[in-house]
Amino acid sequence: MSDKAIEAGEGFTADAFLQESQSDEEEEPSQPSSAGSTPGGPPSGPPSGPPKGPGSDSKDQPKDKKSNFASTAGKVGAAVLGGVVAVGAVPVVLGAIGFTSTGIAASSIAAKMMSSAAIANGGGVAAGSLVATLQSVGAAGLSLSSKILLGATGSSVGAWMWPSDKDKDKNENKDKDKDKDKDKK
Repeated sequence: MSDKAIEAGEGFTADAFLQESQSDEEEEPSQPSSAGSTPGGPPSGPPSGPPKGPGSDSKDQPKDKKSNFASTAGKVGAAVLGGVVAVGAVPVVLGAIGFTSTGIAASSIAAKMMSSAAIANGGGVAAGSLVATLQSVGAAGLSLSSKILLGATGSSVGAWMWPSDKDKDKNENKDKDKDKDKDKK
C-alpha cells in the first residue's frame, strides 16, 4: 500500500477494526440471563450443596494439617533414606564379600566366584561377566548413572515401605476392635 493511500485513510487500521467490532456488539440483541438453565430442564450451572464424588467424603479428608504434613514428611524422609542407603551400601557390601579397591581379597566369596568363573571359561574371567563387573565397581566405585539408578530405586522402595494414612487408619481400627473384644471377654 502506498503512503498516499494511507494518508488518505484508504488503508486498514486497527482503530477502524475496533470501531466495527464495537458497533457489531451494540447491534446484537441482548439475551436474558437465566444462569445457564432452561425452563423445565435440568440446571446446567454448578451444583449447589455439598460436593459429591471421590474425595468429598469427610472420611477421606485428613483429620488435621499436621497429620497430613507428618505423613508427607515421613514418606519423603523414608525416600531420601532409602536412596542414601541404596547408594551407600553397595561399596560396603562389595568390600565385605571381597571385591576391594586393591583387588579380590584372598579366601573370600569374591575369590570363590572368580575361581568358578575362570574354571567355567577355560582359565580366565570373561570381560563383562558378573565377577568382572563387581570387581570394577569394587575398585573404581559406581558410575554416576549407576548411582542415580540405585538412588531412584532405593527412594522408591523407601517411600513404598512408609505406611500410608489409610494403613494407619486400618491398624487403629484393628487395635480398637481388639480392645472391644477384650472388654467383652
